[in-house]
Amino acid sequence: MAPLALAPGAGSRTLPTSLVLCAPGGFSEAAEVPPYSLEKMTDFVAVWDVALSDGVHKIEFEHGTTTGKRVVYIDGKEEIRKEWMFKLVGKETFYVGASKTKATINIDAISGFAYEYTLEINGKSLKKYMENRSKTTNTWVMNLDGEDFRVVLEKDTMDVWCNGKKMETAGEFVDDGTETHFSVGNHDCYIKAVSSGKRKEGIIHTLIVDNREIPEILK
Repeated sequence: MAPLALAPGAGSRTLPTSLVLCAPGGFSEAAEVPPYSLEKMTDFVAVWDVALSDGVHKIEFEHGTTTGKRVVYIDGKEEIRKEWMFKLVGKETFYVGASKTKATINIDAISGFAYEYTLEINGKSLKKYMENRSKTTNTWVMNLDGEDFRVVLEKDTMDVWCNGKKMETAGEFVDDGTETHFSVGNHDCYIKAVSSGKRKEGIIHTLIVDNREIPEILK
């Protein structure tokens, strides 16, 4: 696909925010994709934001529908580059984040020269993966000493992550449940787990920092 050019004096313009289906010479609407400047846009066809325990990762994909070129970027860094591909459809598999989570971009032909791009995480569609993840993790965001922190609890393993780093923790039993202790800078933190008494709700996890409860981010 040839780069899109601006007419003299046209200035900087942006493409629509829904660009996932691509055909030579144009884009079709399919899913939310952040806008790009026409001066820089060439073969970008899809962008996804993937929330993992170590942070939110941006995955960008370029697909040249004339050369078959495929380029994958993770958080702005090039992960895969294939300049010439005889087959325009197929898939690209790579790994994201500190836990090396498996990700696959599927390239499927829709009709003629139009293509659809879908992202799978650990073998599931991105939507299903995030729905399942919302049931198995808790996330809190807080500001300490002028710095933002994102704390994630993986409920199946009780691993705690803070700003992309897996924390050292110490667990202890208390009268009404358990506490998982860790430190963020000079601040004492712990996640308290108590039974809700209701089968559907199960265990309730609460983050306490310096004896103050931090509200959980609702998914």
